[in-house]
Formats: sequence, C-alpha cells, structure tokens
Amino acid sequence: MARERILITVKTYPTLSRKYGETVCTAGVREDGSWVRGYPVPFRRLEEAEQYRKFDWLECDLIKSRSDPRPETRHLADIKQLNPVAHMGTDSQWRERRELLLKKATVHTRLQGLIDGAKTNALSLAVFKPATIRDFVWEEETREWDAAKLTEMRNQTNQGELFAEEAWRRTFQVIPKLPYSFSFRFADADGRESEMQVLDWEAGALFWNCLRRHGDEETALEKVRAKYLDEFSRTDLHFFLGTTQQFHFVAPNPWVIIGVFPIPHERQMDLI
Repeated sequence: MARERILITVKTYPTLSRKYGETVCTAGVREDGSWVRGYPVPFRRLEEAEQYRKFDWLECDLIKSRSDPRPETRHLADIKQLNPVAHMGTDSQWRERRELLLKKATVHTRLQGLIDGAKTNALSLAVFKPATIRDFVWEEETREWDAAKLTEMRNQTNQGELFAEEAWRRTFQVIPKLPYSFSFRFADADGRESEMQVLDWEAGALFWNCLRRHGDEETALEKVRAKYLDEFSRTDLHFFLGTTQQFHFVAPNPWVIIGVFPIPHERQMDLI
C-alpha cells in the first residue's frame, strides 16, 4: 500500500456495477506526470468534505488492482481517506496545468501508438491532442438502467452490503441514466479519422441542466454541442483518453474520451 498524491483530471458519468453499485471512474496524474486510475469510487456516497473537483489534489492510500489488469488501475484502500488537500487553478496563463499535463505527462498525437500500447498492456490512460475536430454528435440510448443490475443492487442494499450507513440504505437514489451518448469525430496527426465516445460527467450534467432550463431535449442537445464543438474548438483542445476494462485487449480501438482539457491557446491568454 502506498500513499499517493494525485491531481484529479477525470470523473466519468456514473455507471452501474453489479458488484460495486453506482460507481465513477476517477483518474489523474502524479506530480511526475504518470497516470493513476481509481476504481471503483462511489462518488455520490462520499461525505461533502470528501467530494472532490477536477484539478483537486488528493492524498489517498492506493492498492494495485488484482481484478483489473490495466497497468494504471488502483483500488482505494479506504474511501473515507480521500482527502482533497489543494486545488490547481488557472493562474499565470494556466501555468501549472500546462507544466504538468502538457510537459511532464506524455501528449500523444497518433492513435495507432495508443492502440498498440493498449494491446500490449503498456498503457490505458493518456493525454491526446487531435489534429482536427470534425464534429460532435449524439446517439439515442436506452432510457433506463439495466433492470437486472438494479435488482441485484437493491438486493445488496437490503442486505447492507453496498452502504454501511443506514441513512444511505434508506435515502440513496441511483442517478438518472443518460438517454444519449455523445461522441467527437476527429482526425489525428496521421490524418486517421475516428469517432470516440465522450464519457465525461460534465457532458451529462450539462445535458440535464440544459434540459431543465429549456424544457426540450433537442434544445438541450444543441446546447451541449455548442459547448463541446463550437466553444471548445476555439481552444487548444486536448482529450484525456482511457480504455474500458472489457475491451482493453480486444477492441480494434479500445479508447474512449473520459475527459476534455479545453486549455486556452497561449496567444488567447495574451489578449485577456
């Protein structure tokens, strides 16, 4: 077991696990730029003081996963020990974020190397800079969580296995399932065209917020597209990529976008 200091850069939209219940994939980088994935994290179960934001520094005890072979995956020794200790802001033209994520961490520009790295289990998390953004699209999905998973989760909850605290067993409600999946279409430095799903929690939260504000799904979807395509395309956009455990070794391209990094161009910062 090792005490680690991690800058959180990724929180994916919650998913359901028969074993762990509602979980979030959290990932970030150490001070040397190397990646760590923390899974599973029952984020909405955490006390308010333990809930962390993107670009918070966390200190926690991590254990190498025995069930997940991906090289960066660690389990939290105790979720009660998640300690946000500092926050990395955007002072001095995002200097600290640029230094850690664009200089100390490796920035990839070609997908083939990432695909090869996943298949040899050399990496499953990465910073990636697309050469060209083509589009931001969505596809309608099922609107309810898998009934079998929900039933199993409820059975575990009734047995007290998911939530040790009685209050959680009485009050916890599973987060609504997103009725749409979002994806970027882009080209890499070799001109290779790809479509990659976006699992970033902020995309899902933006959809729900816009739906509440405007009242109809088409308007909400267009607002999400305006943010992720129009606004982010004016930045020096980078993706935080990850592979899913299920497809890590076998998919032709196992990578998905687990976070976005829409850092301003340095020349833009000079004008502010």
